[in-house]
Amino acid sequence: MKVSVIIPTFNEAQILEGSLRAIFHLNPYEIIVADGGSTDRTISVARRIATHVITSRVGRAEQMNAGAKKATGDILLFMHTDNKLPKQSFKKMTEIMQLTSHAGGAFSLQIESKKISLKIIASLATWRSKHLNLVYGDQAIFVRADIFRNLDGFSSLPICEDLDFFRRLRRQGEVILLKEKTHTSARRWTTEGTFNTTLRNITIASLFLFGFSPNVLSKWYSVIR
Repeated sequence: MKVSVIIPTFNEAQILEGSLRAIFHLNPYEIIVADGGSTDRTISVARRIATHVITSRVGRAEQMNAGAKKATGDILLFMHTDNKLPKQSFKKMTEIMQLTSHAGGAFSLQIESKKISLKIIASLATWRSKHLNLVYGDQAIFVRADIFRNLDGFSSLPICEDLDFFRRLRRQGEVILLKEKTHTSARRWTTEGTFNTTLRNITIASLFLFGFSPNVLSKWYSVIR
């Protein structure tokens, strides 16, 4: 199956080249970088490796939707800039989506850190995803292209667009949480502190699910580079 990898970026020149090269070695059908108006070298770095580089209004949902419009693959795989996907994880995703009728899914989470606290957090995130169907974007969400378009993509939310999308995706058919992992950087936990970051993430997600305004909640979520 043809897999289009879509990465939203904003001032990520420091880590983007390594991330894109890792994705390139997975041999996807195409790599699309959707930039939200970076003022550093992000776009020039992306153009050296990505199949397509486009710009859109800033905002992860807006950028991912713009990238998806450019995509021509059968499967859309949305990855954050600090995500890394092992080859066996990518291969398992393509096999599952080819052999089954799943609407989409995500990967189990591994945080790139030796800290016991972050290993526990990653395990709890995987448990949360499996049993509560609450999936975050750093778990690399994948979806069939036709189903994504039927859903009109991600809702134009400033935060929690991933939770909203995965809940809507479940209504389109069976979804799967793969035991294979995607790796994400520990930079947010390192910068803001493990306890503070975890507490804030839980609070934002809980309030969002209870109907609080995403515009208000987004003010509690700082950009980390």
